[in-house]
Amino acid sequence: MTDYAGRLRLGVNIDHVATLRNARGGELPDPVRAAQLAEEAGADGITAHLREDRRHIIDSDIDRLMDTLRVPLNFEMAATEEMQKIALRHKPHAVCIVPEKREERTTEGGLEVAREENKLAGYIAPLREAGCRVSIFIGADERQIAAAHRIGAQVIELHTGAYCDAHAEGDFETRDRELEMMREMSAYANSLGLEVHAGHGLTYDTVTPVAAFPEVMELNIGHFLIGESVFRGLGPAIAEMRRLMDAARA
Repeated sequence: MTDYAGRLRLGVNIDHVATLRNARGGELPDPVRAAQLAEEAGADGITAHLREDRRHIIDSDIDRLMDTLRVPLNFEMAATEEMQKIALRHKPHAVCIVPEKREERTTEGGLEVAREENKLAGYIAPLREAGCRVSIFIGADERQIAAAHRIGAQVIELHTGAYCDAHAEGDFETRDRELEMMREMSAYANSLGLEVHAGHGLTYDTVTPVAAFPEVMELNIGHFLIGESVFRGLGPAIAEMRRLMDAARA
């Protein structure tokens, strides 16, 4: 298993290899093979989101990932009884609790923790007891971060989507404001003893400022890397992201 000391980790999300497979049916392209290639290219972990409607990752993918991976699996999941049972059966290295709406194309925002504090505290307790590292996907909001700390989460993953969207739209005032908020909230979460991760929508053009936050220990990136792999190959696409992350940290 990888020695993580002093290194900004890269988790590669393989969901959209499964999206491509499911568009036609059958077994190809195989997301587990993508996970293995990502390992070889230097990924420190693999992320997979098993959704209620199984639109991309399916149950057998999780079975095979648990049997195959040498790096940790980060299992993204909604806070439902079904997903809790699956996580407790497999006991992945980490579970990241995310909001989920069936009609959304991708996760649209951070989890509302403060409003569901008691429910979520009870939900994550068995996961922690089973040895899973519990992460909460959350906006850069002090109230939500404080609530994540109170319910017993060990990690927060900051939603970088608004920052990335503003950059893509050329709204640099909003982009810079979102970036500064993430910077402040990374420091705040760290002060509470939470490990800080970040992800959603990051690209070669947007990763450097986030990777430079000293409190951020891991970035989770998927859609962009899978898309870029069409042109570069998965290994070179990951290697370039790794290079940018390391340069930002240096």
